[in-house]
Formats: sequence, C-alpha cells, structure tokens
Amino acid sequence: MSQPQDRARIMRRVAGGLLVAMACLFLLSRYQLGQGHGGWEWPRAFAEAAMVGALADWFAVTALFRHPLGLPIPHTAIIPAKKDQLADAMASFIRVHFLKAQVVQRRLRPVNFAGYVGAFLIDPGGNGAGGGAAGKVRLRQGTAGLLGDLLHSLAGEQLGTLAKTTLRGQLEKLDLAPLLGQLLSTAIEDGRHRPIIEAALRWAGMTLEDNEDLLRRMIHDRANAILRWTGLDENLSNGILDGLYRLLAECVVDPEHPLRARIEQALRQLADDLLHDPAMQAKVAGMKREILANPAMAAWFDALWLRARKGLLAMADNPDGTLSGGFGASLAELGQSLTQDQRLQFMVNRHARRFLAGVASRYGAGIVTLVSDTVKRWDTRTVTARIEGAVGRDLQFIRINGTLVGGLVGLLIHLVDQMI
Repeated sequence: MSQPQDRARIMRRVAGGLLVAMACLFLLSRYQLGQGHGGWEWPRAFAEAAMVGALADWFAVTALFRHPLGLPIPHTAIIPAKKDQLADAMASFIRVHFLKAQVVQRRLRPVNFAGYVGAFLIDPGGNGAGGGAAGKVRLRQGTAGLLGDLLHSLAGEQLGTLAKTTLRGQLEKLDLAPLLGQLLSTAIEDGRHRPIIEAALRWAGMTLEDNEDLLRRMIHDRANAILRWTGLDENLSNGILDGLYRLLAECVVDPEHPLRARIEQALRQLADDLLHDPAMQAKVAGMKREILANPAMAAWFDALWLRARKGLLAMADNPDGTLSGGFGASLAELGQSLTQDQRLQFMVNRHARRFLAGVASRYGAGIVTLVSDTVKRWDTRTVTARIEGAVGRDLQFIRINGTLVGGLVGLLIHLVDQMI
C-alpha cells in the first residue's frame, strides 16, 4: 500500500502534467489560428483560462507550505510561519469540541458499554454467530498481549509500589464511618442483622460452655472461706451459669426478647453515630489510620500485590484457560445480567459515561497541552512534510479542479464575447 506522501506526489505530477497539457493546447491553438484554421479560438479560450486557473491554484497550494519559486512573497509559507499558532489552535479545537465533559457525555449517550462488556463475557472466544467473532478474538488476544507485555516490561517492584501506593491513597481518602453507618442502617432496615445477632448469641453460648470450668474456678477463688467451707460457692456457680445459659437460649428462640431489642437499639444508635456524630467519625478515621500505618497492613498489601500480579500474568499468558471453568461460568452469568437487566445496564452505562467525562474534565487540559507541545517541538520541515503528506493529495485535486473549472469559465467568457 502506497504511503500518503507517495499518493500526494503522484497527484502533484498529474496536476503539473495537466498544466503542461493546457500550455501545449494553447500553443497548438495559436499556431492553428495563425495558419488560418477556423474553430481553434474555442480550444484557445479554454486552454488560456485553464492555465490561469492552474497557476493561481498552484500558487495558493504552494503558499501554504513554502515560498513559491523560493521568493519571499508576503503571506506565503503559512504553515511553517504559523506552526506554534496552529498547534495552539489545534489543541484548543480538541479541548472545546472533544474533551468537554458535556460533549463526552453527549457523544457517549448512545453507547451501550454494559451490553458490549456483557456480550464479550458471555462469548469471550468469539464463537457465536455474526461477523464480530474474529474481532472479539483479536480484542481478547490483543488485550491479553498488551497486559502481558506491560507486566513483563515494567519492573515488578516498581509496578507493585505504584499499585500499592494507589490503593493506600484511595483507602486514606475513603470516608469510612458514613459508609459503615449506611451499610449497617440498610442491614437493620432489611432485617439482615438478625442472623448475625443469633450467630453471636450461639457463639457466646459455646464460648461459655467451653470456659465453664474457668468460670467455676474464678467464682470459687473469689468466694470467702465460709462459702467454700459450706459448699455454697458451687451452688452460686451453678446458679450463675444456669442463668446465663437460660438467658442466651431465650434470646436465640425469642426474636422479641428484651435483650435482643436492646442489642438492636444499640446497633441503630451505632449506625446513627457513624452517620452523624463527628466524634465517632473521627474515632473511626483514627482507627483506619492506625491500621494503615501498621506494618502488618504493609505486608498484607505486598502479599495482595504478589497474588494479583501472578493471577494477571497467568491470565495474560493463557486467556482461554482463565476464562474457562467456574471462573468463566461466573463471568458468563455476569455477562447475562449485563445484557438482560435493563436497570443494571442503565446504572453501568451512566457510571461509565460519568467516569469518562470526569477523565476528560480532569485530564483534558493535560492532553491538549501534550498535543500542543508535541507539535511545537517538531521542526518546521517535519510539520510541513506531515501535513502535506496528510492533505497534499486533496490539495492537488484543487489544482486539477481549478484547471478544469478555469477552462470552462474561459469557454463561457468566450461565448458571451461572441454573442455580444
């Protein structure tokens, strides 16, 4: 396949050849008219106007990229002279028309991200019917290859530090107390806290049973000599333990037990404090900071990254095997939900649009600055060659059209002159 520069060069020769052809036609017409042959005034009028049009368009096209004939005529070599202004204008155009949050959201509104992801998860190998199967295979293989190259090319320690720093930063910015309060409040409203209370009561009963001898010994050691001598300490121990067992059993079997009501009341108060009490929120934030600062948490981050990197490498090296078995079935079920659940699709698509719009809003200025600075760093010859290679072929069509249109206008002028 020929390069754009080659195609532009070919069309430049065609346009130049057409100008030479018009000059030859003009000379031939003059010669024939000089010999007294009639009818050649029409080709002469056509060729004469065509040459004017061809030369005018040649000058206009050439003046965009260089000085025509090397003459420093004012307002020529426009692109080399205005390179920096063009870079800023290009960056501004991209920023205004492509990277504004409103524009991104509007452009992405028809895109069904959830449907695309769901279809891919259902059939990651592209085995289904339709012309997109090969594309799915290429997408899967290309993504896996890119992921593998990235993980292998970057130092594991460097990439791990970046991942752990990012994760730690997100956890540090997370306002944990309101989140926990909302989760606890929702669980209480839905009744999902009751199994947890029952499990805690059963655990308390089993713990009491496992430590019954310890409790009896503690009561015996703290009883006075008279109670020990009369054996009343044993009766006291039996009474205390029987009362605790009976209380726990009643709480387990009776959902309306007063103790359970007090536990629920305490949980509701805890949820409210997590949501609205600044002192409780500050206490939770302090606990979170202590946990994140603990060396054990750093070791956990290291182990988490090692497992994640190992899994990503296995996925990149064998995408087919990763997407098979139970894991693949789970992904397929998720894909079914994404393609069939309209509410889930709406939520996923909305969050995807918001995320991409946020990226455009936050990093749009950096993107356009990168474009502008890159173009400004190019030397004048590089800018001229790349732009001319991209649009030069179409500009040569302007020269060709100018030649033909100029000739037709010459015929029209000659016709009007003959009629007058």
